[in-house]
Amino acid sequence: MTFVQQPLFTEFGSDIMDLVIATAAQGVLWGLYALGVYLTYRVLDIADLTVEGSFPLGAAVAASMLMAGYAPITAIFTACMAGCISGVVTGFFCTKLKIPALLAGILTMIGLYSINLHVMGKANLPLLQRETLFTQWNLWGLDASTNVLLIGTVVVVLAVLLTYWFFGTELGTAIRATGANPHMIRANGVNTDVMIVLGLLLSNGMVAVCGALVAQSNGFADVGMGTGTIVIGLASVIIGEVLFGTRSFKNWLISVVLGSVVYRAVIAIVLQLGMQPNDLKLFTAILVAIALSLPLIQEKYHAMQKGAE
Repeated sequence: MTFVQQPLFTEFGSDIMDLVIATAAQGVLWGLYALGVYLTYRVLDIADLTVEGSFPLGAAVAASMLMAGYAPITAIFTACMAGCISGVVTGFFCTKLKIPALLAGILTMIGLYSINLHVMGKANLPLLQRETLFTQWNLWGLDASTNVLLIGTVVVVLAVLLTYWFFGTELGTAIRATGANPHMIRANGVNTDVMIVLGLLLSNGMVAVCGALVAQSNGFADVGMGTGTIVIGLASVIIGEVLFGTRSFKNWLISVVLGSVVYRAVIAIVLQLGMQPNDLKLFTAILVAIALSLPLIQEKYHAMQKGAE
């Protein structure tokens, strides 16, 4: 007796595995973005919107350099430098011109929109038949998603290790202290303005690298690809904190990356359940609002329990 349905189940299982790998690959790549947002949102205690401009800036610079024939590594490094410069500009607005951090980030983000158009020469730049990091380093003939997952994991692990090492140094500790207690660290003779600029530099450099990698993974760079991404970064940070904890700085960094993977998994699930792609940003905003309110909800719940006793 033969089972005609077996190939169908095999194909279904293969589709599920492909979806899992593709989702994990995107989650890992966007983990760099989440790390960048974490550096400003949690370490510096600054709501920085520059990332919505430095993300497509990294993509635009990398794509333009690849189209000009440069090596993928060179393109990524240059994208990182461009992102760092955008962070310095925001830092200058904050520290020297005394513009509020939120408004400074918005100003830089708006300016970067025009800069990105000039860099690419048009609103969308496809990487037609260009060698990217993921095609150049596909040594084992893996499919695209698996290769992105493998290389992305290596890059993110290196980013986490370097970030952990740097923030354990005297300079990194001073940046963390600037966000935690600026008055105390200023009393110890540390120039907090320089620390803020350095923090924004590191954050936007990391986000620009994420943009460069995402552009190479997707096969194009688009001037509007950064719109609303700050919400994705915040969602990843908060989901990671809620699910995986913040017992130490190292644990916090790992949690942020895992939060990015979980966020992508949630998005993949709701899309499979029939949600329209146009509603994703609304869903993400609601998800972030719920996650941010969880500590207050838990506090009120415990207070009600104590009152009942």
